[in-house]
Amino acid sequence: MKIILASESPRRIEILKKFNIKFDIIPSDIDERIFNYLAPKEMVKKLAFEKANNVLKTNKMENIAVIGADTIVCIDNQILGKPRNRKEAINMLMHLNGNKHSVLTGLAIIGYKNGKYFKEEMYSLANVYFGKYCLNEIEKYVDTLEPMDKAGAYAIQGFGGFLVKKIEGDFYSIVGIPFQKLYKILKKYEIL
Repeated sequence: MKIILASESPRRIEILKKFNIKFDIIPSDIDERIFNYLAPKEMVKKLAFEKANNVLKTNKMENIAVIGADTIVCIDNQILGKPRNRKEAINMLMHLNGNKHSVLTGLAIIGYKNGKYFKEEMYSLANVYFGKYCLNEIEKYVDTLEPMDKAGAYAIQGFGGFLVKKIEGDFYSIVGIPFQKLYKILKKYEIL
């Protein structure tokens, strides 16, 4: 069975490799902004599905599973995407500073097995609590450049982990893919 990850996210790639899953990488080319009108839970599920579906359409074969995922950070009903510049990263982190926020990751696994189409889609929610830090500490973290390609402007699995006081939920979902849910689906369809 061929497994394709519809993402070039280094974090998602690292998670799948860590758990010894053999896969190819074919990133999707959908415009993620077209789903901004949806509620966060629906948005991450829809984006995960559309990413996987975009790749599946051009890679139809008998036994294939395509994994799509999307992660967003939410606080006060506001979605924090990837910061566009240093100032935006600092502003995001100061907004999260000393507060609780939610990380939602959508997951979709679609494909064909023995000629039959299958589709699974869901989302995972984790709550993250930041400690309280001064502006200087936040600026020093942003200057490492680690926050610049991350939703919410931090990497829990990297140096940004120092910001996190506590989490409720799946750590791997915060990093970019809810691995336990992924594993159960791959097992259900006898893909592993």
